[in-house]
Amino acid sequence: MNLNIYSFISDEKAVLEPNNDIISTALVVVGFVVFAAILSKTFIAFNNNSNSLENYEQAAMIAEDIASSPSIQGSRPELISAETLDRICEPSATEKRYLFFQRFSSNIDFYVEISTVDGNYKWTIDEGSTFSNGRDVIAASVPVVIELGSTARCVPGTVTVKLIQHRWK
Repeated sequence: MNLNIYSFISDEKAVLEPNNDIISTALVVVGFVVFAAILSKTFIAFNNNSNSLENYEQAAMIAEDIASSPSIQGSRPELISAETLDRICEPSATEKRYLFFQRFSSNIDFYVEISTVDGNYKWTIDEGSTFSNGRDVIAASVPVVIELGSTARCVPGTVTVKLIQHRWK
């Protein structure tokens, strides 16, 4: 058996450098973990923004529907009657509020605020079980004209629908 030191050193079949493999594998794993974290954060932000946009659009559609609702219209279809709002907001008018909310899905948790632009009059219509309790609220408003007693006294106002988001536990 002729063992030569040169053949032992130049034979690359037996040479193993584990230190280089460990460092490059660690760098690849760290890079992949950082990439996965950035990708998941981006997806979560996109999902939250798209849900907020969908809920805002839903609140805007409900506000437009309420603004054009025959149940609260004044002497003309484009006016909202303050007298009707007073009757709906009375504490004993639970049936009127039920009729007001019945055309909307029972899965939607929201309440309505109608106010004049000058802030002198404000009505809140809710079903009694609508409490935010720290939950997120998404609101949309629509400009309206409110009839205060007679057609001669009309003031600008807004109908604001506030959707209350459900938190998953």
